[in-house]
Amino acid sequence: MGAWLHERLAEHIDVSAFLDQHRIVYESGEPAAGSDPYRSHTFVWFHRDLAEEKFVPGTLHIVHRDERIVVIDKPPFLSTIPRGKHVQQSVVVRLRAELGLPELSPLHRLDRVTSGLLVMATERRWRGEYQTMFQRGEIAKTYRALAPVRPGLELPVTVHNHLAKQRGRLQAEVVADAPNNAESLIELESVIGDLGVYRLTPTTGRTHQLRLHMLGLGVPISGDPLYPVVRGVPVEDFSTPLQLLASNVAFTDPIDGSARRFASVRSLPLAAEDSTRSTSG
Repeated sequence: MGAWLHERLAEHIDVSAFLDQHRIVYESGEPAAGSDPYRSHTFVWFHRDLAEEKFVPGTLHIVHRDERIVVIDKPPFLSTIPRGKHVQQSVVVRLRAELGLPELSPLHRLDRVTSGLLVMATERRWRGEYQTMFQRGEIAKTYRALAPVRPGLELPVTVHNHLAKQRGRLQAEVVADAPNNAESLIELESVIGDLGVYRLTPTTGRTHQLRLHMLGLGVPISGDPLYPVVRGVPVEDFSTPLQLLASNVAFTDPIDGSARRFASVRSLPLAAEDSTRSTSG
């Protein structure tokens, strides 16, 4: 087993040290030893050391908490779930520890650079019914965005097209002559200088949908690191937030039938946040 583990894992971990520290185990929990006979069709388990992560500034506001759900208002640059380089610096990992809810899980996702409301289930037993509600689109979500005002652009307008994103590519794209799979209502609410505050109401949830639909109207969202061009902003650069806010969420609770309505405590324009405090009631 030792020779096989070195062949398979030497590029990723210090195999000898992991074996000496009993950090590689079989499914039974028994530590693997380098001298063990090789076993085919056998799983072994280990936990890699996590790389140090830069703290993501900003406050995780707790908008609502009850037995079944937690609604939080997340800052920009904080991932919803552990992914890639962002493990400790994710909503799920932070709040599971801070709220004492080891089964806390998101019912939908926000892009790392998007701010605003995120609804989470407190325990696994509640997740199914709420998740089904989200999958069926039985939830009203409203966003606000800050973007240029384009003379001659007639609003409100409903944008619908076909969006697709290929694995490994940063940008999604519009696919011409394909059936529509994305739809958003775009309205102009107010003007701040030469920028407008837009109300965005999606009826579908494609990757980067609102960002692409605004770009297609000639009014790309301010602070966007990907559209219209990829700007190559380092993941640890928190200086320029994307001006996109998940501002309102409303749905009928699938368990008790009550009306649920939540609003973000943030407003546009979004400023870079500097806070070592990660939660707030």
